[in-house]
Parts: sequence; C-alpha cells; structure tokens
Amino acid sequence: MLLSHGGESSRTAGPVARWTVEQVLALAPDEASRKAGSRLGSGRPWSDAGLGGAGTLWGSCEGSGSTPYRTVIDTDGPAYACSCPSRKSPCKHALGLLLLWASCDASLREGEAPDWAGEWLEGRRGRAAAPAGGGPAAGPADPEAARKRADRRAGRITGGAQELARRLSDLLRGGLAAADRPGYGQWEETAARMVDAQAPGLAGRVRELASIPASGPGWPVRLLEECALLHLLDSAWLRLDQLPGPLAATVRSRVGLTLPAEGPPVRDRWLVLAQYDTPDGKIVTRRIWLYGAESGRTALLLSFGAAGRSPGLALPVGVTIDAEVTPYPGGGRLRAELGERFGTPAAATAPPPGGTTAGAAAAYGRALLDDPWLDAWPATLREVIPVPSGDGWQLVGATDGSALPLSSSALSRPGLWKLVALSGGGPVTVFGECGHRGFDPLAAWGPEAADDVGSSATVALV
Repeated sequence: MLLSHGGESSRTAGPVARWTVEQVLALAPDEASRKAGSRLGSGRPWSDAGLGGAGTLWGSCEGSGSTPYRTVIDTDGPAYACSCPSRKSPCKHALGLLLLWASCDASLREGEAPDWAGEWLEGRRGRAAAPAGGGPAAGPADPEAARKRADRRAGRITGGAQELARRLSDLLRGGLAAADRPGYGQWEETAARMVDAQAPGLAGRVRELASIPASGPGWPVRLLEECALLHLLDSAWLRLDQLPGPLAATVRSRVGLTLPAEGPPVRDRWLVLAQYDTPDGKIVTRRIWLYGAESGRTALLLSFGAAGRSPGLALPVGVTIDAEVTPYPGGGRLRAELGERFGTPAAATAPPPGGTTAGAAAAYGRALLDDPWLDAWPATLREVIPVPSGDGWQLVGATDGSALPLSSSALSRPGLWKLVALSGGGPVTVFGECGHRGFDPLAAWGPEAADDVGSSATVALV
C-alpha cells in the first residue's frame, strides 16, 4: 500500500520545467537522505521507471526486502508517495527518482502510468479539484466562546509576564555572575512557567538565555543584551493596549500567539530563493524564501513537522511559481501563507535585484524599528566577493568596498565553499539574511547573473 507524503496541488497540468540536480538535492530533509538519494540516482536499482507528460514520475526500486518499493511523484506540487516505511518527505527513493529525471537518465521512459501509480495520481488530483469544505458541514463557530478562550489565555500570559519581570529583576539585582554557576537551573524552571502560562515565545527566549554562559568569552555582555530584549518584550505585552496596531501584532506573535494571515492575497511570479530546516525543540521548522518578480516583495513561508517527520511544504529552489500569498500581520509583514497556485513551475531566468552590503545593514536597522526582536532581514547583494578575514570570511562590495562579515553558522556549512568556488575571486550575487550576527548566505548566482540576461541557475547554499 502506498504511503502518501503530502504536498499541495496546482490547478492545471502542462509541461513542467526539468529540475537541476541542485534543486532536487535542496529538497532533501537532511544530509543522510541527500547521500542515500544520490546513491539511487542511477538507473541500476530501478525498474519500470517512467515519465508522464504532466511532470509525473514513477518507478520500482530494489530494497532490502523481496518486493521492490514503488515510488510515484507529482512534480507539480511537489508531492510524493512511496511504499517504503520511511517517515521522511521526500524519502530517499523519491529523491533518487527525481535525480533520474534531472539527469535525463535513459532508464526513465515516457509513457502511461501503471495502475498503482495512476490510482494515486488520480486520487490526488481529485482531492485538489474538490471544492473547499466539501466534507460534512461544520457547525458555526461561537464567537463569544472564542472570545472567552482568548481572554483566559491572555490572562494567563499576563500572569506569566509579571512573574518573568520579577525573575529578571532578581537576576540583575543579584548579578549576572550567578548564571554561570554549575547546576544553575533557574532558566529551565522559568521556561517551564512560561509554558504553563501558554506563552511559548517567552519560553523559547528564556531557554536561549541558558546557553549564553557557555558561549565563550564576553558572555556577560551577551546575556545582558538578551535579558534586555526579553524585558522589552515582557513589558510590551503588559502595555499591549498602548501600542500601535502593527507593533502590537508583532508583540502577540513574538509572545507565541497564532495570528491568521490577513489582507488581500498577492498574486505574482514567485522565485523560490531558499529552503532550509531548523530544529525547534520537538518540532522542525522549515523556512522558504520567495521573491515576487512584479511586486518586488520578499515573502517567508513557514511550515512545521513533528519530531522525526519533515514539514509538508517543499518547493524546489531556483524555480518560479505563479501563486497567491497572503501576508501575516506584524512588523515588516514578511511572513506569508501560500495560497492557490496557477500553471506549472518554470525555471528562473534572473536573480532578484540587489544592493550593497551597506544598504543591507541599513535595511536591517530600519526593520528593527518595527520589530526590535528581529534577528535578521532578507537581502540580496550584487557584485560582492567572498574574502577571508582573520578567522572568518566577509562579503566585500566590488564597487564601493563596503563589507559584511559572514555569520558563524555560515562558516560551519559546506555552502561557504560552494560560494567561494562559484566566485573564483570575482563578484557574485548572493541572497541571505543580514542580522546582528553577520550575513548568512542562502543562495547565489554566478558572475553572468549581473547582466540579468539569459538563464541564471540558482546555487543553494543550505
């Protein structure tokens, strides 16, 4: 029996741009899947591998059992199904089949899907074509009950925020040196109290404080800075009714309240700039950055997966999708919700327009006015050169000489050497996140991208 791995469907079928190997590997949920999928990217372990006219793939792959694993993929989404027991999405067999397609392997022949693959494809498209709310009608929501639940939760958060304010005052009154003592357990206890108060955003920031004393020389300064930001957020919640609307929405989001996307959706040709996963306690958070060719907007899509499972939403880096996105409220309005998609993904022809390193730092500074707790701001840098600097690296503007240091997280990833190799000592275009810890490069384009002419392949750096 096939196990569906989810994904969103487009409304139309048609020719699909063939992905590159880089785009396929960027979909891997982790490094182990990337390596395992690469080993299955040749025709040797596959039988009955085929390709449909609307970007559908299928095949049977030899495994450890007596029966081959059956894998089927709809690249218009994308969505995957495989009879293997893996809970990862996409699994190594789906990655291997996509790599066959990306490399134009001769074992992948065009034709009609076998019955087992056709049934899944028909069921998927039938579900996509069904009108929203086609199931049993749900009863009308009770707005008064919802308001009472929201008031009760707000009351609990307020109680937690008041307790947090007292604990921060006690810490500063007693001195930060106490936080470095062995067995100091106040952070975890305080975080647990914030969880009880239904304020996961406050709990997460408290837990981050626990790691600072072990972060090396200068930790008291960093701890004081983070305590000040936490106190600012705590005080903002306690004075929420005095804040302007956008800032109040930002505070609600930072504290941990879930806010719905609002406003008219923005339809555009969205370039998928980057996709990466980060562990966040017992869940995995996937971040996907988009750039709208006509609107000039940058949007962030967030999706979440439980422990051991990848988030459901996955988009290949370097393609453009015709889709609607709806922004969430809050400072910057970067986060958005992906809505209806139209047509099929296409290969991107040029990177987004960019600026200088000095301009990126200034943009981050302006964004802090709307969201003082913002760690980073998206930026595209044009004509920058990666250059070693002391124990690290920096991006230096080829035209103005301004520079941004790379973040410590970027220095530990293989993507740094991809960027250096792509540059070869010359200027490149780089997209990433600019923040107080430096610049974190997520995607890059070669020197030919500066002309905005012809095809320009996106190199994923995460």
